[in-house]
Amino acid sequence: MIFIKNKTERRFIMKKFIICLSALSIIACAEERLPAIEPDVITEKTPNDTDDPAIWVNPDDASKSIVFGTDKDTNGGIYAFDLDGKIIKEKCILNVQRPNNVDLRYGFQLNDSVKTDIIAFTEREKQQIRVFSVPDMTPLDGGGIPVFTDETDRAKRLPMGISLYKSPETQKMYAIVGRKAGPKENYLYQYELKADSLGVVSGSLVRKFGDFSGKKEIEAIAVDDEMGFVYYSDEMDGVKKYYAEPSKGNERVAFFGNDNKFSEDIEGIAIANTGNGEGYIIVSDQQMGYFNVFSRKDNSFIKAINLSTTETDGCDVVTTPLNSTFKTGLFAAMNDDASFYFYDFSKLGLE
Repeated sequence: MIFIKNKTERRFIMKKFIICLSALSIIACAEERLPAIEPDVITEKTPNDTDDPAIWVNPDDASKSIVFGTDKDTNGGIYAFDLDGKIIKEKCILNVQRPNNVDLRYGFQLNDSVKTDIIAFTEREKQQIRVFSVPDMTPLDGGGIPVFTDETDRAKRLPMGISLYKSPETQKMYAIVGRKAGPKENYLYQYELKADSLGVVSGSLVRKFGDFSGKKEIEAIAVDDEMGFVYYSDEMDGVKKYYAEPSKGNERVAFFGNDNKFSEDIEGIAIANTGNGEGYIIVSDQQMGYFNVFSRKDNSFIKAINLSTTETDGCDVVTTPLNSTFKTGLFAAMNDDASFYFYDFSKLGLE
């Protein structure tokens, strides 16, 4: 198998050839590409390197919803975009030391009488996660929540992926965190997030889980709160599925996308909930420039989509109507030019 480590070289080659995975090897071929679907909105660019988005739907006025996206570098940040793709400067969180992935949940119990929506993101160089309220963007974590503190190998302490999970059974809020490197077992750590009497949020480790192929790394994580499952991309292996509720154990539930569906890196995961247990698991096929779509119900493969993005890491989706542009919801995906692409959900052709 051929692996190209230099990112610039890989981008160049990807634009010249289509990488096809056969049963024996990855080869370049002249196969015709799927028709490209153009975005409705391309955001303003961030200073460094975009990676992962999270969509907050404004409960009072959906047209004022915000897409948060990470800008990945030592002088990075969490950038806030309106639905026209313009940066909302007062909602950005700057001077973050290499933020990687970001996620969002509604209704975190801050104290007996107050709930707030939150975003959480990894800050790799500080080996911690951060938690902020939305939409006022107040830090809630006292400066950060350390993760992987029991590891002695620095590479295994560097957080990358994160997904939040709000238990429908207990209403507890959890952060499930991945890292730059890890063991063959227990690659992911799950932390319960709690606020003290002063409203300062901390994280307590409740379990370690998740097997790893050892082929590359685990970054993209997504949780389906309603169905109670966590999905993650074992980048050169497949998509793995576990129970999100700690009490249900650490056995793997399913493994899919491993049958030549991806050309190389398996990346961002977005869960489109269309109701009644139906919907889609949308996963970035990074080097191919496609997104592979699987059934939310049984994880069977549905189709691949070309959304005209390049080297996509993270993606997110909501199926709530937002405005006249995003009438059926919003799919947001990172593009490799320091921007994010926004699509009306109907353009994916899934309904």
